[in-house]
Amino acid sequence: MRRLAIALLVALATACTGPATSSRSVVVVGTVNSPTTMDPLVGLDETSQRIHQLLFSSLLTISDDLRIVPDLAVRFDTTDAQNYTAAIPPGVRFHNGREMTSADVAYTFRRFIDPKFVSGKKGAFHDLQSVDIVDRYTVVFRLKTRSGAFPSSLTNLGIVPEGTGAEAGRAPIGSGPYRLKEFVPDDHVTLDAFADYYRGAPANPGIVIRVVPDDTMRGLELRKGDVDLVVNDLAPDLIHSLRAAGRLNVVTSAGTDFAYIGLNLRDPLLGNSKVRQAIGYAIDRSAIVRYLRRDLARPASGIIPDVSWAYSPDLFSFTYDPARAKALLDDAGYRDPDGDGPLPRIRLTFKTSTAEQYRLQAAVLQEQLSHVGIALDIRSYEFATLFTDIVKGNFQMYTLVFSAGAASDPDILRRVFHSTQAPPNGFNRGHYASAEADRLLDLATDATSIDDRRRYYIAAERVIAADAPIISLYARTNVVVAQPDLEGIRVSPLGDFAFLSHVFHRSSAQPPAAR
Repeated sequence: MRRLAIALLVALATACTGPATSSRSVVVVGTVNSPTTMDPLVGLDETSQRIHQLLFSSLLTISDDLRIVPDLAVRFDTTDAQNYTAAIPPGVRFHNGREMTSADVAYTFRRFIDPKFVSGKKGAFHDLQSVDIVDRYTVVFRLKTRSGAFPSSLTNLGIVPEGTGAEAGRAPIGSGPYRLKEFVPDDHVTLDAFADYYRGAPANPGIVIRVVPDDTMRGLELRKGDVDLVVNDLAPDLIHSLRAAGRLNVVTSAGTDFAYIGLNLRDPLLGNSKVRQAIGYAIDRSAIVRYLRRDLARPASGIIPDVSWAYSPDLFSFTYDPARAKALLDDAGYRDPDGDGPLPRIRLTFKTSTAEQYRLQAAVLQEQLSHVGIALDIRSYEFATLFTDIVKGNFQMYTLVFSAGAASDPDILRRVFHSTQAPPNGFNRGHYASAEADRLLDLATDATSIDDRRRYYIAAERVIAADAPIISLYARTNVVVAQPDLEGIRVSPLGDFAFLSHVFHRSSAQPPAAR
């Protein structure tokens, strides 16, 4: 069926007499999943965070070299790494016309220290003691202890108006380049350009984000011209076919999105480190990258991307070694019950999304693990259901991608692996606990110089890699497939949606001057 679908796409591409064109001026983006919430203080899934980038402005953001740089902030400094002063410019308008002030900034971040407020992002603010207003445009973040990692908590996290509550999930008010016009869950999100955006109006009048769950249908929608572009949401086989047809533009860049297998360490089987290591040695990452990803990825040794200042090139990484995997299972007490027979040593349940590329990847992992005696029961779910199960800890194994800049700062190691960061506070969904990893991550958090932060993070990552609480797969290459009449496409290592405010159809009106 999959081969037939790809063949259909190729046939349609061949049958077209010329490239698809559009008379519209809005930009239509195809995506796999619907956002779960428009609230930037709550949303954790990739689609939600991508849309937050268009609706909201943040104090700080991440540059292409993964450094923390100003977004709204015209001042951000500290003298002691315990008190950080931030100032915003006057004249920044929310979508309802009201000026943003320090009261809005303070309200946004005070919510994370409100014990009644529930958010998976609260773990980033565990050291925040207070947010004090200095004047109309200046606040001071006061921490319980020194922290060189604190600025990373403020990156790409949208400022909301004072008094914002649960209504932000469906009717958000931000200050970003677009305002929400319509949100129909599981169908589309329509955004209108915000003419009073503090950096100038976007280059297009609006964006429509269409939810097209099926990979092949997204490719067909591109070929028909009903979708203008897709960002990192096409299967590698389809990208290969569309590139070969030569009628659409394909733009790539080295990415930071990190694909991994999550493991529930509270499970009796997966709580055994030898079982986890056996899984790591049983997986042929190079084959997955070459054949499933069409070389649109790089094998990864850990969450920290190889374009980061904190990356360690000599970090331990599993090689493909089925014999060693079998020996580890023997040592763990899970011997082969019937030699070369069909009976497995152990059985595990593996959860993944319904997206075709991930179901296919799960099938490959199932085949590879079967060769060492591990039987996988694959269960695929719509993303919202899958993500809910993962956050609740309702899994043995799963696969997800840390994306949209989650790994842009090495503090992600603390958010994912520190024992205090289990949901709902953080991303330690497998409930990993290591006193040594905690100690090193605490030292990294307290450190103020980049050299010290890097040294402690690398040391922590070495401890974590040996324990294998997750299994690293690969770092994705960013791929945008777009109509040939689109201008302004520039993909950052984060593979985010921020560039969309610069994109326009050549056939539409002249874009605003560069900002």
